Amino acid sequence: MKRVLVTGGAGFIGSAVVRHLAGELGVDVLNVDKLTYAGNLESLRPVSNLPTYRFAQADIADRAAMDRLFAEFRPDGVMHLAAESHVDRSITGAGDFVQTNIVGTFTLLEAARAYWSGLEADAKAGFRFLHVSTDEVYGSLGAEGLFEETTPYDPSSPYSASKAASDHLAQAWMRTYGLPVVISNCSNNYGPFHFPEKLIPLVTLNALAGVPLPVYGKGDNIRDWLFVEDHARALWTILITGRLGEKYNVGGRNERTNLDVVETICDVLDELRPGPKPRRELITFVTDRPGHDQRYAIDATKLETELGWRAREDFASGIRRTVAWYLDNEWWWKPLREGVYSGERLGLDAPGSASAKTAG
Repeated sequence: MKRVLVTGGAGFIGSAVVRHLAGELGVDVLNVDKLTYAGNLESLRPVSNLPTYRFAQADIADRAAMDRLFAEFRPDGVMHLAAESHVDRSITGAGDFVQTNIVGTFTLLEAARAYWSGLEADAKAGFRFLHVSTDEVYGSLGAEGLFEETTPYDPSSPYSASKAASDHLAQAWMRTYGLPVVISNCSNNYGPFHFPEKLIPLVTLNALAGVPLPVYGKGDNIRDWLFVEDHARALWTILITGRLGEKYNVGGRNERTNLDVVETICDVLDELRPGPKPRRELITFVTDRPGHDQRYAIDATKLETELGWRAREDFASGIRRTVAWYLDNEWWWKPLREGVYSGERLGLDAPGSASAKTAG
């Protein structure tokens, strides 16, 4: 597969995918991104001048634009990562999530189907469409068990509901029209170039600034953490070797409570850049998120056994790499903190939720 159209390639996971394909593998990539608040072309700086990389600013819900880009670029495959993705923002602005994640996915699927239908036999047989989704579509786990590809969907937030809907659309376009689709569902990602509204970069940058570190509820919600570069490798593996019509769960096998994550970041920062006092003292417990799922954990056995993928980073090595990257790359995150998102709490328009900011 020589030419891949990546949607959402200026986002966190998407930019890691583009850097991996265009920079490490030499695959020709067209990055299609609307450039919302979370899209940042600076995340593509390592590949921006390579002949294997090009960019088009476009909305996946714009059918005419999608048709034009397919016709001009003529990809061998699509990696669909464009999405509104922050749960807290979905609580106060669900409409954007419906528009991008559902309507946008439908529009992209239709554009891909029209393009694929017109390909010659060999090109048509080799074409693939990877729809990238989240483990949040499965809802919440109890103390035991793991999400498997057969786990029933039970979304809790507007974000996860919109992603569940997009998963169903992708699967239906395979079953109804024969579009060669494969689906992935991942656990929580972390790593370099992560927009600072998410837990790990938010805590890292707040701790550097010496301001409160907000932890929802008791901090006992559990997530399975996946280093973003491991995820990028997994997505390429799934695109080129995954069985059509199948789903593959991608997880790092690194379950941690939110409080564990925050405390680990504090300890790594104290070691790498000591401050006047231990940063754990900045931890502040705040009103929990509405509909907050208790535990996510991915069973990645199918991906590991069928396709041979393995995560290279465990949480200890990955979080150290991540914190060190933020310490070394203020050029990337400082403009975002000063001009786009300063660390305030989001997702507060719900019954019983507090309205005060938790960070400066």
